[in-house]
Amino acid sequence: DKYKNLKLIIIGDELSKHQYLRLTVIRSGAQQDVRFFGFVPYPILRVFYQSAALFAFPSLYEGFGLPPLEAMANRTPVIASNTSSLPEVLEDAAVLVNPENVFDIARGMKLILSDEVLRQKLVQKGIEQVGKFSWRVAAEKVVQTYGLVAAGRRGRIAAAV
Repeated sequence: DKYKNLKLIIIGDELSKHQYLRLTVIRSGAQQDVRFFGFVPYPILRVFYQSAALFAFPSLYEGFGLPPLEAMANRTPVIASNTSSLPEVLEDAAVLVNPENVFDIARGMKLILSDEVLRQKLVQKGIEQVGKFSWRVAAEKVVQTYGLVAAGRRGRIAAAV
């Protein structure tokens, strides 16, 4: 099997989120192929992102979805949920899957791992997507919004006279 040397790395708050996963891994006998890490500081997290063949984010509920953007900024192809805010945030820079369907998640992972052209396309689109959320872009949008608000107020004052 061409994927036998791959390892699944799970990073995050182990105590609240990974107890069931850890038990499932033990019961399945996959301890050699799955590693659990708790909180990881960003400089170390960057190394994980940059070393990863892909970043999987099958979240059920997400307010914004910063981790997939972090992965994209580190040139890692992303597979993510087709729910919540993720399709809007990630657009076509990620392979989107049903987070409640393990076969769909596996399909998405296999697609990224087996198609080098797709991998490179996702890396490039990911870098472009991250650029849409830079501080410079955010500041420009705030200035633009203030300008629209100010113009609207001037229009109302002129109309009231």
